[in-house]
Amino acid sequence: MVDVTSDQSPDQEAAAPSAGGSGVSGVVRRRFATVDTRLDRFSWLATAVVVAIAAILRFVGLSSPKGKIFDETYYAKDAYGLISRGVEWNYKDNAPSYVVHPPLGKWLIGLGEWAFGYQDADSKVSVPGHLITTAPEFGWRFSAAVVGTLSVLLLVRIGRRLFRSTVLGCAAGLLLALDGFHLVLSRAALLDIFLLFFVLAAFGALVLDRDARRRRWARVLDDGLDPSLPGRAGRPPTGWRTWPWWRLAAGVLLGCACAVKWSALYFVPAFALLVLLWEVGVRRSAGVRRPWRDTLLDELPWLVLAGVLMVGTYLATWSGWLLSDDGYYRLASSYPSAPLSDAPVIGPLINLFEYHRAAYGFHTGLDDAHKYQSWPWQWLLLGRPVAFHWSGEGACGAPTCASEILLLGTPLLWWSFLPALVALVWLGVARRDWRAGALLLSVAAGLLPWFAFALEGRTMFSFYAAPALPFLVLAVVYVLGALIAPAGGDVGEVAPLVPGDPGYERRLVGSVVAGAYVLLVALCFAYFYPIFVGRLMPYSDWLARMWLDGRWI
Repeated sequence: MVDVTSDQSPDQEAAAPSAGGSGVSGVVRRRFATVDTRLDRFSWLATAVVVAIAAILRFVGLSSPKGKIFDETYYAKDAYGLISRGVEWNYKDNAPSYVVHPPLGKWLIGLGEWAFGYQDADSKVSVPGHLITTAPEFGWRFSAAVVGTLSVLLLVRIGRRLFRSTVLGCAAGLLLALDGFHLVLSRAALLDIFLLFFVLAAFGALVLDRDARRRRWARVLDDGLDPSLPGRAGRPPTGWRTWPWWRLAAGVLLGCACAVKWSALYFVPAFALLVLLWEVGVRRSAGVRRPWRDTLLDELPWLVLAGVLMVGTYLATWSGWLLSDDGYYRLASSYPSAPLSDAPVIGPLINLFEYHRAAYGFHTGLDDAHKYQSWPWQWLLLGRPVAFHWSGEGACGAPTCASEILLLGTPLLWWSFLPALVALVWLGVARRDWRAGALLLSVAAGLLPWFAFALEGRTMFSFYAAPALPFLVLAVVYVLGALIAPAGGDVGEVAPLVPGDPGYERRLVGSVVAGAYVLLVALCFAYFYPIFVGRLMPYSDWLARMWLDGRWI
């Protein structure tokens, strides 16, 4: 099986520092190695280029098409209610709106509306922006474009840290930037791009925590710590400077993710398991006699504290509902059977719990048929994408025209996900690589729970796969890195291509394949770009892009 507690190959597994406290052996030092934390101008320049590409693709023409597309009709309106009244509000009926998703994603959408203006023809609301007045569509889509661009930045830096390679990190960011699924979500006022961002940010914080803990162990072992000693004598010294700050930050970020959509909860046990396995791994490498026992004693309190921060962050996003009487079902009269629902302090929390119970009932009972619904086993195959916008109006130089925004992943990229996952399992087992295990567990957290809901017949859509997307891209990049790695080397290891070296031919072919793959993904993205952004084109050109015929129409 893939061993996420192991950092290198099996022949290094038994290596440990000497019990006499003589420092860290060369093998263990390599196992504790992390990315150089010094400023690397080249890596940041390369990162800036990839992020600039992502930003241009996401911001150019952002206010087109006009009007609200797909579920923008809900979230853009709810967002304006939040920034104007503190709760989701139906201005047409002058009453609070009933919502079934937490407010943070809508708060973020509302920031763009506050800055650039908002307009709604149904309720006859039209307000100028506080900073700049633009097309109202730009206002409610602005935050999604910002967060979509930032998620590309995150993936570049996370990929670089995982693979210890700027090239592979930038490849991951570029593939995400050139994915149609991610692009469409980054140009629409929906919640899923915010969910993706916070889940990815939490994972990145945990990777930083992993590196920080390894540097800490390396320092104390160099200073002469004997990890075989019992109790505190065999553990690193404590103090606020050594607190797992990145782990606590991950708790806050997971709280933000849950405050966008509850499906972020699936990542909580997965990420907690990763932390425990990584901590066991570092103790095993250091030579601790009972790594599991010491990990549970030392790390469970920090995980509990991270969980408290997660819950506190989640509740804080409901402050507008808790601190006013305007929210839907806010007052105790809505819950006549709930005890203490009108009590001070505890009453609003009880009412919020009752509201959550009602929303949970809605989610579990959602089984209405929808034209664009799909099942989890179709998602990675692009079996049923969602049309966000369609129009046949306008002049395009042809008898009939078409304009569509289709939530479709770049086909060449998405159809490589399943083979990449199979290869990831194979390579992870062969190399006992913690990165393979971490990526597989994260993909599983993002996809597998939906298979259980599918058995119950719940209505689902392909955009539910959004939080798993960055980890799927990293899986592809991991395989590309294995193709170009030196013989017997680690994924991401850099070595010049020298004729006559062992594995030269394999690496040369692997480098050509990897480069050609990224180029083909870019060309595939360019071909489908018009249906990612709603560009008007002849109907025949639009139809030529419907590769799976009725499944994509």
